[in-house]
Amino acid sequence: MSEESYPRKNQNLLVKSLVTGFVGALLWGAISSLGYFMSFSTVSHASFILRSFFTGSWTEGWSGELISLLILGLLGTIPAIIYYYFFKKFARVIHGVIYGVILWAVFFILLNPYFSYVPNFNELEMDTIAATVCQFVMYGVFVAYTIAFDANGERITFQE
Repeated sequence: MSEESYPRKNQNLLVKSLVTGFVGALLWGAISSLGYFMSFSTVSHASFILRSFFTGSWTEGWSGELISLLILGLLGTIPAIIYYYFFKKFARVIHGVIYGVILWAVFFILLNPYFSYVPNFNELEMDTIAATVCQFVMYGVFVAYTIAFDANGERITFQE
């Protein structure tokens, strides 16, 4: 590989990682909204992004979910950038699962005091915990697997 193509490859991988984070956040955020409206969870991304900071009927319902979904898409690039810079060499699905669980713990345990509309961890229902952990795990796997696959340039196996 020539020296001229190496920086371009890293730049393309960074852009792909940003797109991966954005698309992953939109996809799993939409599933989160669906789970919220079907009562699988008592919180959704709008609980974090809008309802904890703004009051009004516009934050409830589909309008609040759609607005927060767009914001979530933009914010979803941050975990993708973090994964790109620090963990892209980890090329197993289990790393994505772990990454998703860590992201869940950051939002639902560590940063929870900043979100007034989200109940404390010990007040969450088991259905909410199970649904949100699964959503974060799927986002983590989506981001980790895609970025690691692109960075390593080889097929990643499901075997350990």
